[in-house]
Amino acid sequence: MADFFHDKFCSLFERVTDVDSGKLFAITKHILQTRENGGKVIVVGNGGSAAIASHVAVDLTKVAGFRAVSFNEAALLTCLSNDYGYDRWIEKALEFYADLEDLIIIVSSSGESENMLKAGRFASEFGLTSVTFSGFLPENSLRNLGCINMWVDSIDYNIVENTHQIWLLSVIDLLIKETGGRQ
Repeated sequence: MADFFHDKFCSLFERVTDVDSGKLFAITKHILQTRENGGKVIVVGNGGSAAIASHVAVDLTKVAGFRAVSFNEAALLTCLSNDYGYDRWIEKALEFYADLEDLIIIVSSSGESENMLKAGRFASEFGLTSVTFSGFLPENSLRNLGCINMWVDSIDYNIVENTHQIWLLSVIDLLIKETGGRQ
C-alpha cells in the first residue's frame, strides 16, 4: 500500500511526458488562429471529461482572454438529450451554436462515447476544425476524427483524465505566455 501513490504518480508522469509537443504547439496555433478569425473555442466531454471541458473553457476565457464555452448547462443537456437522444445532444448543440470559425475540442477517455463520435463527425461534415483527446485503446474511434488527435497510452481513467487536463492547461499556460493573457 505504501507504494500505491508513488506508482500512480510515476505512471502519471510517464503519460504526461509521453507527449508530442509539436501537437500541443499546433493546438496552441489553432486556438490563436481561431481568435484571429473571430471564432470561439468549444470544449466538450462526458463526466470527468465534461469537468475538464468546463475548466478549460473557463480558464481560456478568464485567464487567457479567449472566447470559449462548454455545453455543461443542465437545461441544455437535458433538453437536447430528451428531444434528440443522448447520443446526439452534443451534435445538436454544435449545430445550434457553432460557427465555421470555431475550434471544437472533444475530450473522451475511451474515445468510444457515441455522443463524442457524432460530435466529431458533425464537426468534420460541417467544416469545423476539431481536436480530439482520448485514451485507452490506440485504435479508438475518436482518435482519427480531429485535425489533431492527442492520445494517452493508458486504460486507467484517472491517468487519462489527469493527462488530458495537464496537456490542455499547459496549452493555456503557453497562450498566456505568448499573448500576455487577459488584458
